[in-house]
Amino acid sequence: FAPDLHVWRGLLALPSPALDDAARIDRIRALEELKGAVAAAQAREAVEFKASQLADQKAAGVPARDLGKGISGQLALARRESPHRAARLMGLAEALVGEMPHTMAALSSGVISEWRATIVASQTACLSVDDCRRVDARLAARLETSSDRQLFTEACQHAYAIDPLSFVTRGRKAVADRRVTIRPAPDTMAIVSALLPAAQGVALFAALGKEADSRRSRGDARSRGQLMADTLVERITGQTAAHQVPVEVRLVMTDRGLFAGASTPARLEGYGPLPAATARGLIANLDPDTRAWLRRLDTDPVSGRLTGMDTTRRLFESHHRRVIEVRDEICRTPWCGAPIRHADHVVPVEHGGQTSEPNGQGLCEACNHAKQAYRWRSQPGTGGTSESVHITTPTGHTYTSRPPPLPGAPPGRRVSRPRRIDVFWSPLTGATPAA
Repeated sequence: FAPDLHVWRGLLALPSPALDDAARIDRIRALEELKGAVAAAQAREAVEFKASQLADQKAAGVPARDLGKGISGQLALARRESPHRAARLMGLAEALVGEMPHTMAALSSGVISEWRATIVASQTACLSVDDCRRVDARLAARLETSSDRQLFTEACQHAYAIDPLSFVTRGRKAVADRRVTIRPAPDTMAIVSALLPAAQGVALFAALGKEADSRRSRGDARSRGQLMADTLVERITGQTAAHQVPVEVRLVMTDRGLFAGASTPARLEGYGPLPAATARGLIANLDPDTRAWLRRLDTDPVSGRLTGMDTTRRLFESHHRRVIEVRDEICRTPWCGAPIRHADHVVPVEHGGQTSEPNGQGLCEACNHAKQAYRWRSQPGTGGTSESVHITTPTGHTYTSRPPPLPGAPPGRRVSRPRRIDVFWSPLTGATPAA
């Protein structure tokens, strides 16, 4: 079956025949419906895969507390998704296959997309299986013609009408999920989002708007949106001006980019690449009283890999973790992209692994737990690929992870002398670093 799918993928990559525009629209519709059918097939495969893996783990005597560990991680690698999204996709698959026959049929026939199936499933997640099926049946006639917003509203209304108490309970539990997140945005911007209880979110937005209106009435030339954004930064960080960044910021850039005006992009930890001019501007806007210093990173002149870093700390663990965080930037599991929470051994110490930089990797909490699951194995690369990590899952599939190149050190580029990469930290507390 899998080879047949690869044949179809190859056929779809071929140039389309000469058609009139009406035929092209028909092909676009057919391809859209095919995407839905593929999503439904993936859901069925995922449910059967999980059942098989659970049976395998139980037969192997895996403790009850560890049953299921690593299953969504395998799905994440297969679908080239983050573990978080893969877990949501697994939950969607189980809901579609076991609780929502009408929605599953619509997805299988291409009538709806995977996203619209997700909308329906999310609004019925708090219901019992029987109640979920009732909502699914009520929506069946509306699935093909409803917009995303209409599906969301109607699914919510039906679910609430069937079981109001579950919605109240769900709302109370949702408060425990309040959080603040950040993600990169185009043009050197970032989006910071806060998931809050409704009353708190409305109060926060109203307070920012009131302050912005007050400043504009006093003659501030900034727009209302700019003032709301700047006020948020100032109140959260305690600084007097939004462009002064008093909290710790780790900026990785070359010495030539910092001092000689070179255009090699820098890298802001927690965000990603920044134009060199933007990075220099960030440093130039620091408050005069802000403590800041440079810490040198050495990279190999041939491979560009990180080989050393200044340190004044006496604990090897702290220095080693810092090197790993700078080198890896984000979780090393392919397609994950989550922030690093654990600096972990690739090969565990109990299996002979060394506490060394080549045997270290930065992982998020979920991926660190997944690599400890039944029949998962990790092995560092050898020779010129010593920074790579090879991950083997219980099904025998192998995935290779490599850290991103440091600024100014693209892979394979040879230079005539050891390259120095500077890390600018502003400000840091503790002992003054070595000069």
